[in-house]
Amino acid sequence: MPDAAVLADLRERITRIEGVSVRHASLPFGIDAIDRHLPGGGISTGALHEVCGSAELADDAAATVFIAGVLARTEGIVFWCVHWRDLFSPALGLAGLHPDRVVFVEAGSDTNVLTAMEECLRHAGLGGVVGELRKMTLTASRRLQLAAEQSGVPAFAFRRGSVPAAATDGSAATTRWRVRAAPSEDLSIPSLSRPRWSLALERARGGEPQHWIVEGCDAQGNLGIPADVVHGSRPAEGRQAA
Repeated sequence: MPDAAVLADLRERITRIEGVSVRHASLPFGIDAIDRHLPGGGISTGALHEVCGSAELADDAAATVFIAGVLARTEGIVFWCVHWRDLFSPALGLAGLHPDRVVFVEAGSDTNVLTAMEECLRHAGLGGVVGELRKMTLTASRRLQLAAEQSGVPAFAFRRGSVPAAATDGSAATTRWRVRAAPSEDLSIPSLSRPRWSLALERARGGEPQHWIVEGCDAQGNLGIPADVVHGSRPAEGRQAA
């Protein structure tokens, strides 16, 4: 059996032991340096994922576009549950998620956002469900994970603002990401280059923390690896970030 097949079989066994659903497909980023560290080779559908920004507005904006880029590569309506109407929806279109695909649910509180997310996740065939949250208990995350597994719909708990990694340890989410804005390429002429992000995988079932510098989502929701950045992950930096 080839080495690649052995590794794939081992990953699948670990995934089953960890309790990650293998009944649903994954959404690969198309970047081997990232995909090889994820269960199933990409963002798992039928699972809950956490995405964090920071206290900086630019970081929360980057995290928003990161989620939009993932969901741009799904099919179906996306439910985006918020506390209040402060999301600039046309910006989602820059990452390939057309506003016509998005239904916004103004819930007003974490409790109502969690309720709305769980109810939306009961319906198979959706493109995804996003909930903007400040706090989420372990019990609430387990309910969302179970609902996502049953419907096959990817769910994202977007922890806006400054959320320390330790504050999200008690979670049933399959992965936890932290997205921060990074300096863009220095061009020789006055112009705007493609945005760059510091993308940290702080937690993944069956995997280790990782860190990458990536180019932000294009119009199809795809990330890129800058040409002047060393290819591959940075495990040491990833562990420090986590």
